[in-house]
Amino acid sequence: MRTHKISQTLEHLNLKTIISTNQSKSCLLFSSTPQPRPTQQTQTFIPNTSGGNLPEITSELLNSYIHSSQWHFIKQHAPKITRSLIASALLDLHKTPELAFQFINHLGFRRIRDIKTRCIAIAVISRLSTSKPTLQLLKETLNSGIATIQVVFNELAVARDELRIKSSTVFDFLLRVCCELKRDVDAFKCFYMMKEKGFVPKIESCNDMLSMFVKLNRPDKAWVLYAEMFRMRIKSSVYTFNIMINLLCKEGKLQKAKDFLGFMESLGIKPNIVTYNTIVHGYCLNGRIEGARLVLNAMKSRGVQPDSYTYGSFVSGMCKEGRLEEASRMLEQMKENGLVPTAVTYNTLIDGYCNKGNLEMAFSFRDEMVKQGIMPTASTYNLLIHELLMERKMVEADVMLKEMGEKGIVPDSITYNILINGYCRCGNAKKAFSLHDEMIHKGIQPTMLTYTSLIFVLSKQNRMIEADQLFENFLAKGMLPDIVMFNALIDGHCANGNIERAFSLLKEMDRMKVHPDEVTYNTLMHGRCRQGKVEEARRLLDQMKRRGIKPDHISYNTLISGYSKRGDMKDAFRVRDEMLSVGFNPTRLTYNALIQGLCKNQEGDLAEELLREMVGKGITPDDNTYFSLIEGIASVDKAAESSDS
Repeated sequence: MRTHKISQTLEHLNLKTIISTNQSKSCLLFSSTPQPRPTQQTQTFIPNTSGGNLPEITSELLNSYIHSSQWHFIKQHAPKITRSLIASALLDLHKTPELAFQFINHLGFRRIRDIKTRCIAIAVISRLSTSKPTLQLLKETLNSGIATIQVVFNELAVARDELRIKSSTVFDFLLRVCCELKRDVDAFKCFYMMKEKGFVPKIESCNDMLSMFVKLNRPDKAWVLYAEMFRMRIKSSVYTFNIMINLLCKEGKLQKAKDFLGFMESLGIKPNIVTYNTIVHGYCLNGRIEGARLVLNAMKSRGVQPDSYTYGSFVSGMCKEGRLEEASRMLEQMKENGLVPTAVTYNTLIDGYCNKGNLEMAFSFRDEMVKQGIMPTASTYNLLIHELLMERKMVEADVMLKEMGEKGIVPDSITYNILINGYCRCGNAKKAFSLHDEMIHKGIQPTMLTYTSLIFVLSKQNRMIEADQLFENFLAKGMLPDIVMFNALIDGHCANGNIERAFSLLKEMDRMKVHPDEVTYNTLMHGRCRQGKVEEARRLLDQMKRRGIKPDHISYNTLISGYSKRGDMKDAFRVRDEMLSVGFNPTRLTYNALIQGLCKNQEGDLAEELLREMVGKGITPDDNTYFSLIEGIASVDKAAESSDS
């Protein structure tokens, strides 16, 4: 800017001229602090605001503020700076994107509601060496909803042409932001608009899209994009192949995943440790340990050494299949190769042995991880506490909880749910509710599982008014019950003889669109049979079938037991035959119910015949079986004595 022109401007605007003191050429990108002034050369201007009125803002004055970093004046003038002034200033700053970003940062990007101006700002700032500011501005623009993806793309294209920017990087940034925001539809629109304009997306952008589609469980879109990449001759990277191999493994197409190894090698791309680990994990996850071993051998033969993740996948897969000894040997092999197992690997083994009820081995792995210098996690303690409670070792569980606190490991919602569920199973409602209060006091919100456990223990203690109140409190929090919670509440009311309340809960389930299952109906059928209303229970079985819910052996046994207790053996045997016709074999409960009914009707010969059939089918009679027979014989003897007399 020429000196005489500046002087004229100053004179016109009645501004004071001062000499700056040593302005630094470099400025902090995000700083709002005015920079030091140059000693001679550059002149900057401070408006005379003694009268309280700001001078009229012009393009020249705005540029002078920006170039002299007078950001406080920018903020003062912000409400009066028009979009045309902003656009003009940004176009002048296209070669100094750092300064442009500072200007936008101090002006306030949200003040700019015009999409055209926003896109000019984004296009200029996209020339920065770092992508973070551009991505942030794009994210704000898409989240604001002021324009569709098509409008944003087109305005960026106009700004790019106006600024004569040759690179198409700004569109890759737009694609990347769509992926970060998980907007799969917008991402595809952006991709195709780039294609129409003749721009080729970078492989990194394509990888972001592929990764997003996999995370969103949209394999169809991932394969469409992958095909488009080939048509556009976008060269895949090893990361691209890793994503697609992961997708194939998720789809259970393990052989195709292995075939991809050969395909990528034919294209000159060498598989890396992530590639092999992805396939190994896929095989182990599907229980195909031997297939995973073949992949392990292949990677070793190609000079790729397994790492902790490789061995961790084997340990996880073997534990899942119940092959705990093999998993333990794999851990030893891992350590022999100089690899340090992770807490996740140890937790997998601890979980495996807990599931087998082998607490001794589970604790031995906990002790080993401590010796290895690996800190047990909340998950470690949760697994051990859960198994201790399953074995009703309440004191030991409390000791573990205390140990967690001593080691600075904070119990989480899972810990409290395990403890509450354990005490509810043992019938200790007082302790369960004290733990519920404790978790709330610590700022941990109770979950659906918490409330389900508490409703269960109240139901078992015939405290149904409290159970209903707890259920209402749960609903008042805006939480939605699941099938397990409803079943627990229905079971409680049926067990306590309040069948009508149980059926009202069934209607509430339908209203909330929580679909009942066979457990729901079995509970209601059992409740009706307890009332002696077996015909109504039979109608419930038919209702189950109409709703597409398949009755199980408990459904049929409930009806058989109901008819047998009433002495209606013809109907009981008819249900037994129906049970056989749908593929369910009679159980001990089936035989016990039928034998009891026959004995009640003084049909001892038939009862003994059923006993022989029961034993012949490999079902061992229990005390209930023999007790029914003894009662039957006794009643026959009494009847005989009565007739003799």
